[in-house]
This record gives sequence, structure tokens and C-alpha cells, in this order.
Amino acid sequence: MTERSQDTNAALSNRLEILIEELPEDHLSVKDLIERCGEEGLLLLSALLTLVFLIPVSLPGVSTAFGAVILLVGISRLRKGPLWLPKRVEKKKVTVEKLRPALERGLKWVRRLEKVSRSHRLPILADSRIAGLINNLAFVIAALLLMAPFGFVPLSNTLPGIALLFYAMGLAQRDGVAVLLGHLAHIFTLAYFGILIGGGGVAIKNFLT
Repeated sequence: MTERSQDTNAALSNRLEILIEELPEDHLSVKDLIERCGEEGLLLLSALLTLVFLIPVSLPGVSTAFGAVILLVGISRLRKGPLWLPKRVEKKKVTVEKLRPALERGLKWVRRLEKVSRSHRLPILADSRIAGLINNLAFVIAALLLMAPFGFVPLSNTLPGIALLFYAMGLAQRDGVAVLLGHLAHIFTLAYFGILIGGGGVAIKNFLT
């Protein structure tokens, strides 16, 4: 990771933009992406990987691998341990030619959400002991929803992706307001998935009776 992308005082969108600009021209493995974000950049990594879920784009094999990494980042934060990834996920390679446009389009979402984020606002909601447990647990659940097999349903990726972006911004900048917005987006996502599952159950029941 270059000195420019290591600037933790820079806006999240600027740091992500630098990472995207510095991607190689051919192929990139998940392990390479992690190394580019740095050992202390797991939230930055999560934000970067979330970008591909915010737009209607088809990247075969990428969504599963990226979703798994985001989930495992959340688990590592929850148990306060290092990030562990299966070798198969680490070695997963993506074509940068297809990945870069998706990341650049998703970056527009970051710039929109970033307008409401400020560092060190209500930090107690971002990094106190109880808040940390709640936030990291919500992060894991949002990642699970992101991986749910509803990719064909509108907003099924976008809503948990927005929640995860707010969490990443809020936790990285100790912005309790952004974290709170992440929780609101998360609650809306749970309600949306509840309607999808409930509606699907009713439809199946009516079909069978």
C-alpha cells in the first residue's frame, strides 16, 4: 500500500479512489487486495469490497468471495482476533478490467453517504465496549444478508451494502452518527428481507393449496 493510501486522515472515498487507481492492469487475488489495504485497513477493505454490491453488475464468482471476506472481517472484529481466510478465498483471482469499473461506480455511493459522516461524533456509539459488541454483531449479520441468495431481487444487495458502508465509515472515523445510520439501514434491511421471505412463503402456500 502506498503512502498516499495509508493516510488515515483522508476521506474514505479518497482512500478508496487511490486504491482503485493503483490496481494492476491484469488480474488481482483477494490476498493482494488485503495486502494493499494493509494490516490495519480491514474496515477500508470491507468498504472496498462492498462497492461491487451497490450496483447491478455481474461479476461471476466475485460476489461470493467478496461477501465471504466481509463476513470474516466482521467475525475477526467480533472475536478481536486476526483476519483468517480459507486458502481458496485468498487465492481467488478477479479480472481487474471488469472489477475496476464496478468499483468506480460503487464509489459514487461512498461519496453520497460520506456527506453525512464526521469524525469523532458521539464516539461512545462507535467504540465503547458494549457498542463495539453490538456494532460488530450487526456487521456480521449485515454481511450474512449480503450473501443471501436473493441477488435477483431488487435492493437485496444494495440495502445491506449501504448498512455495511455506514458501519465501515463510522467505525473507522469513530463517528457514532454514521454507525447509528448503519443500524437504521440494517433494521430497514431486516424488515425488507422479512417481507421477501414472508411474501414468498405466502405465495408458495397459496400455490400448493
